Amino acid sequence: MDRPGGPEVLRVEEREVGAPSAGQVLIRQAAAGVNYIDLQHRTGRYPLPSYPAVIGMEAAGVVEEVGPGATSCKRGDRVAYTTPPPGGYAEWRIMPADRLVPVPAGLDMVLVASSILRGLTAHYLIKGTFEVARGHIIVVHAAAGGVGQIVCQWAKHLGATVIGTVGADEKIALARGFGCDHVIVNESEDLAARVKAITGGRGADVVYDSIGPATFDKSLACLKPRGLLVSFGTSSGPLPPFDIFRLNHMGSLYVTSAGLLTYTTDRDELLMRAKEYFEALQTGIVKLAVRHRYPLTEAAQAHRDMAARKTTGAIALTW
Repeated sequence: MDRPGGPEVLRVEEREVGAPSAGQVLIRQAAAGVNYIDLQHRTGRYPLPSYPAVIGMEAAGVVEEVGPGATSCKRGDRVAYTTPPPGGYAEWRIMPADRLVPVPAGLDMVLVASSILRGLTAHYLIKGTFEVARGHIIVVHAAAGGVGQIVCQWAKHLGATVIGTVGADEKIALARGFGCDHVIVNESEDLAARVKAITGGRGADVVYDSIGPATFDKSLACLKPRGLLVSFGTSSGPLPPFDIFRLNHMGSLYVTSAGLLTYTTDRDELLMRAKEYFEALQTGIVKLAVRHRYPLTEAAQAHRDMAARKTTGAIALTW
C-alpha cells in the first residue's frame, strides 16, 4: 500500500527480497493470517512508519537462508511469528531469527500461520493478565471470534464457568461449541443483568473485552467487587477518556489495557507461550479450523469481509 485508506489501497507487487543480514533469516512463507490489527494498519489508525508498506502481523513458513550470527534456527526449520514490524502479506520475508518460534512437526502450517497471533493472545490473557483457574467465572466478548473461541475453549478446560457474548443469534450455537456455558446476545440482551442472574448476583471475576466503547461500560457492570476488566482490542472504535474514580464507586474494580508485545518481548516468554499454544492444538484442548482462505490477490476482499463481520475464526492468505 502506498498510503492509508480503504481496502482498495491494497495491491500485489513484485519486489526483490534480498539476503538476510546479521541475526536475520529468509523465510519461504506458507501462508499469512488476517487480523483486526491489519485493518488498523491499513486505515492509518495505527500509523505505519513509511510507505510503500506491506502489512500483516503473523505468518509461518520454512527457513531458506540464514544470515551471520542467526543461531536460533537453521535452514529447513519450520517457523512462525507474530511480531512487529508488519510485513506478513508476502511469499518471502526476511525476519529477525530471535522473533521466530519453532513449529512442531504435524501441525498444519496454514493453521499456525493464521492463528498464532490469536493463540498467543489467548495464552497471555488467561495465563498472564489473569490466571484463570477452576471456579472462576469469566465473560468473553466476541466469543465466536478468532481470539474468543480460543479463550473460551482453553478457559473451559481450566475449569472456569464461561459466559460468552455474540453479536447475533446465529452465532449462539458457535459460541456454545467453543465451550461457553452461557451465551448472551449483546445487541438484544441486558448484559449486566444476565451476568448477575447467572452468577447469583456475584458478578464475574474477569471480563475479556476486545470490542471497546460499545461494550466497555457493560463490561464494568458485569464485574464482582475487585474484579478485572481486560481491554485488549477496540473493534468498535477508540475508547473515550475515563474517570478512574468510577472504579472506586463500582466496587474497587481493576482495568488493564493488555498487549501481546509486552507479554512476548522476552524470548523465553515468547517460546513458552508458543510451546503451550501448540501443545493445546496438538492435544485437542483448543480445536481450530481455517474457516476462510483467500489468495493473496484477494487480501482486500478478506478485509472487507472481516469488517462486515462475515468471518469467524482463522483467516488465511495463501499463494
